[in-house]
Amino acid sequence: MKKGSEHILQERQHKYEFIATFNNEFTVEDMCRVMQVSRSGFYDWLSREEAPRSIAIKEDTIRIREIYEQSKYRYGSHKITAELRVQGVVTSRNRVARIMKKESIKSIVNKKYKVQTTDSNHSNIISDNHLDRKFSPDEPSKVWVSDITYVPTDQGWLYLTTVIDLFDRKVIGWSLSDNMTTECTIIKAWRMAKINRDNKPGMIFHSDRGVQYTAKVFRDELVKDRIKQSMSRKGNCWDNAVAESFFKIIKSEMIDHKHYHSHFHAKIDIIEFIEIWYNRQRRHATLGYLTPLEFGKQKYFNVA
Repeated sequence: MKKGSEHILQERQHKYEFIATFNNEFTVEDMCRVMQVSRSGFYDWLSREEAPRSIAIKEDTIRIREIYEQSKYRYGSHKITAELRVQGVVTSRNRVARIMKKESIKSIVNKKYKVQTTDSNHSNIISDNHLDRKFSPDEPSKVWVSDITYVPTDQGWLYLTTVIDLFDRKVIGWSLSDNMTTECTIIKAWRMAKINRDNKPGMIFHSDRGVQYTAKVFRDELVKDRIKQSMSRKGNCWDNAVAESFFKIIKSEMIDHKHYHSHFHAKIDIIEFIEIWYNRQRRHATLGYLTPLEFGKQKYFNVA
């Protein structure tokens, strides 16, 4: 066969593959007209390709369902595609989305999230906003951020405090308590963070204006370690968007789908979510679909 003929056949093959890929979005007739190929030629090619295509679709469907179930039904098409690529499967997000739609595979994540307001009605000293929404430091322990949220249980509110390193978005410190005292919330979370990762003099610690963060006992902790305290502007949740984002994730991916009878059962779920799922397994779009563990090792090999 002449070289020119081989090129024509390859080009026609690519056109047929494109039509087969997008036949759920556009009509075959329209695509054949645009691609300047005959419908009969396409259907003849499709009949020859149907067996291997069916096998490939079945294999991809099995892989997609496995990843979906391993994520506890949290992943949508973007993250499943990223996980497939890590496994060496070459595919597109559109193809994954079509298979998921056909198989009724849908992420349980609830997109709705109500930002909680902070009680800043106190006379404590307020720090300036030194972070200024610079959420992407180039190395660990340049900026840590923190926030507090509540989890409903039949035993009453359970309060979750987190400390996150903006470098790799890892939750490096947390506390769970049945009260909102400074000692049981941010002091515990701060001390865990210092055990898990070295802090540096001059590092920024950012939070909202909550009374726990403005308390003298916590300020003394920061002064002792020569940490620069930073606070969001009044009523501006976007100044602490990353800390807020974590609470959106844990609530939409887990807490909103649970009913906790006790603090104990809520604590077990939350600890597993943070330490196993979020820090080690969950792929983050802001990290290029790497996990915090992968990102830290790739960008800064000795990060804990």
